Amino acid sequence: MTDTIINLDSVNPIEFFGVNNGKLDTLRKKFPLLKILSRGTQLKISGAPEQIETAKEKIDLIVQYLQRNGHMSENYFEQIIGGDDPETVDNFIEQNPNDILVFGPNGKTVRARTSNQKKMVQAVDQNDIVFAIGPAGTGKTYTAVALAVRALKNKLVKKIILTRPAVEAGESLGFLPGDLKEKIDPYLRPLYDALDDMIPADKLGYYMTTRTIEIAPLAYMRGRTLDNAFIILDEAQNTNDLQLKMFLTRIGANAKAIITGDPTQVDLPRNMRSGLEKSTRILKSIEGIAHIELTEEDVVRHRLVKAIIRAYEKEKEKEEKEGGYRS
Repeated sequence: MTDTIINLDSVNPIEFFGVNNGKLDTLRKKFPLLKILSRGTQLKISGAPEQIETAKEKIDLIVQYLQRNGHMSENYFEQIIGGDDPETVDNFIEQNPNDILVFGPNGKTVRARTSNQKKMVQAVDQNDIVFAIGPAGTGKTYTAVALAVRALKNKLVKKIILTRPAVEAGESLGFLPGDLKEKIDPYLRPLYDALDDMIPADKLGYYMTTRTIEIAPLAYMRGRTLDNAFIILDEAQNTNDLQLKMFLTRIGANAKAIITGDPTQVDLPRNMRSGLEKSTRILKSIEGIAHIELTEEDVVRHRLVKAIIRAYEKEKEKEEKEGGYRS
């Protein structure tokens, strides 16, 4: 008798096992001579080697399908396990690009939805540092967090570090009550929101407790060397030259970094220049650093957001031509 362990980390276990383990029961009925046990995201299969190999082939087909599609009906699951038409799965895999990044809670799939988001994914696969620049609503932060979660799930990194400069967005918030975490969390809320979409609450809580996922203001990065990590600097337009240089020089061995920013929404004091424009300009020719520009065509929020961005851009062009600004 032989034992084999199959890891299902790359797919949503609920989609594989089915509601109340319905799909798992189908698998067991198809291979009654095998002992099939599930534990977390693993399958342990015991039995004759030739039977295990046949079962593994079927399981691999299901995993490939779920990696591409995110969902599989019980009927289709039965067809693949029964061997009725495995070519259908192969045809599906050939015809669909691998744009799914993460399987979130309850079977939700997170994928690159626009052409520039897909370019962002390719850039991260091929480079260690990526600047993703574009207006609000283009999915910069969301895609970056999805790529970080994907890297963690695939064991390409050991931790995720998400950081933002703690800058007030055009309004004085005054003295915030509470401990340090409670004071800072409002600035970091968009990062928490993205993680909530991609990782079950209990697992996210575990990751945060063990510091596998760390969310911190940019000032906390000073003096650190970040090895084996996926690091995201969000809202980089609100950093000055020294802060951005400090962040970029924290990156250690086997680390990747994404810097996101919107140059049209700088919340720094009037006498302080953003360091984002300078960094993208002077680092553009360095091999291993990629630059992706997202536009209003990549906006994935309400349809009016795209129109709002265009209206502001037109007004800015008009003001620049007139050589002044209106209040």
